Amino acid sequence: MRNSKEKPRILLVEDNPGDIRLTQEAFKESSLDIQLDVVTDGEMAIDFLFKRNQFSSSIRPNIVLLDLNLPKKNGIEVLKEVKVDESLKKIPVIVLTTSDADHDISKAYSLHANCYILKPVDFDDFAKVIKLVELYWFNTVQLNYE
Repeated sequence: MRNSKEKPRILLVEDNPGDIRLTQEAFKESSLDIQLDVVTDGEMAIDFLFKRNQFSSSIRPNIVLLDLNLPKKNGIEVLKEVKVDESLKKIPVIVLTTSDADHDISKAYSLHANCYILKPVDFDDFAKVIKLVELYWFNTVQLNYE
């Protein structure tokens, strides 16, 4: 169980500055005090999660919010690397993307994504999605905080 003084940590893997800002604003309206780390490409995500290069002192997140359409290494490639690694595979990965393509949804779930959410474009709808993510992942389920 999480220490009550420990902030929930979320890694946002997103290259679109507007979507990053929307996510930050939505979490500001959240009832939880969340530590939101942001990386803007797939290689940075892997470095962050494996604590490599500039992220050698990063703290592993409790949840990853992962876009699929990323530079350098796409979200499917990131998901694949995370879910085959013993030290990372327990971290829930929420795919948050604009792609509603059946093959993307199928591939994400076959690589053990924990859920697949279509990104709303309207801020109010986006904020509702973030609130639902917060309610489910931080108030309903028990996460592994090891």
